[in-house]
Amino acid sequence: METTTAQRTGPLAGYRVLDLTAVVLGPLATQILGDYGADVIKIEPLTGDQMRANGVSKHRGMSSIFLAINRNKRSLAIDLKSEEGIEIIHRLLPTIDVLVHNMRVPAMERLGLGYATLSALKPDLVYCVATGFGESGPDAGKPAFDDVIQAASGIAALIGQEDGKPDYAPTLLADKTCGMALCNAVLAGLLHRARTGQGQQVEVPMLETMVAFNMAEHLGGLTFAGPDAPKAPAGYARLLAGGRKPAPTLDGYVALLPYSGEDWVNFFKEAGRDDLAREFDLKDKHERNAKVKELYAAMHDVTRQMTTDACMALCDRLDIPATRLWSIQDLPNHPHLKAVDFFERVEHPTEGPIRSVRTPTLFGATPAQTPRPAPHIGQHTEEVLREAGYSTEAIAQMESRGVVARTAVP
Repeated sequence: METTTAQRTGPLAGYRVLDLTAVVLGPLATQILGDYGADVIKIEPLTGDQMRANGVSKHRGMSSIFLAINRNKRSLAIDLKSEEGIEIIHRLLPTIDVLVHNMRVPAMERLGLGYATLSALKPDLVYCVATGFGESGPDAGKPAFDDVIQAASGIAALIGQEDGKPDYAPTLLADKTCGMALCNAVLAGLLHRARTGQGQQVEVPMLETMVAFNMAEHLGGLTFAGPDAPKAPAGYARLLAGGRKPAPTLDGYVALLPYSGEDWVNFFKEAGRDDLAREFDLKDKHERNAKVKELYAAMHDVTRQMTTDACMALCDRLDIPATRLWSIQDLPNHPHLKAVDFFERVEHPTEGPIRSVRTPTLFGATPAQTPRPAPHIGQHTEEVLREAGYSTEAIAQMESRGVVARTAVP
């Protein structure tokens, strides 16, 4: 049974979010807000979020990706191109604390849902928008998806820097990173409002967010200006030297990182390779970094002669950070994840038993929860509209005119 809005728990219980986002970036951000207890009202077109069709599906419109990033939301299906649809948003607005969208800004303004219009109706509204490119730059308003931002932010070039063939990370890296940045922006906006009573507009541009993310360690020689600046390019050499790869073993791969000089010495000695411990100047961090490619190659020569279990046992004994490699297929069987009940079995009213990951953040005093599975298109249309003061007859009439849509779910 679903938990009602009044029963919701978590640090954001009592806050209401109007979610006009779609695809991945925005829905991931608003799902986190919902996981933290906010009442998230997902505004969908009558045909539903595009992501309903992407991934693996048991039934049309309820794909694996949609199920993964849209729990703890109520779906209100509206035709926002109609005057009555916009009026619904205006009627909901007095009860809304946060509005989040990732539409193009001019499109929102044409709909009458821009910040200037809505803040005049509700001055303490926290209005958060995720854009592809910052609104003050020449690329403002250009379409942007994950691939475009991975390429524009330098990530695709970094992935292909060793062989000169740029590539995309096989995960929606930009969408999901910017989704978490968007969630953080909402929380900061709410904190400011709690302190001052003032709302504001907050913009999270994808390109700028991902360049900041990327350059945290890769600014390198670009950091310094002036005539005495070091003559060095951008980039963090330890990551770009070509040796930093999973280490092969006799029966698989491990990831291990002897971080200190003592770690490196102990690793080589315990593996019976005192010669390697003497070959490198392991006490000097700068010298280790200068020969990182050779150092990793030596480490791989050692691990190739060991089984994965033996390598892990050695690292555990020496307290060296390490793990065996896990495939995404096998992660539900990871012993740590099993012990902390990270993968949850949830009963969906139409999709049956589904597996999902719980929110990883744990609150001691205000525990979050995941009681509401991802909704069908318009599953909560009548419920939300009745809360806004619409009568059953008015809702039925709007449905007949194609202003809203409802889906009955058992």
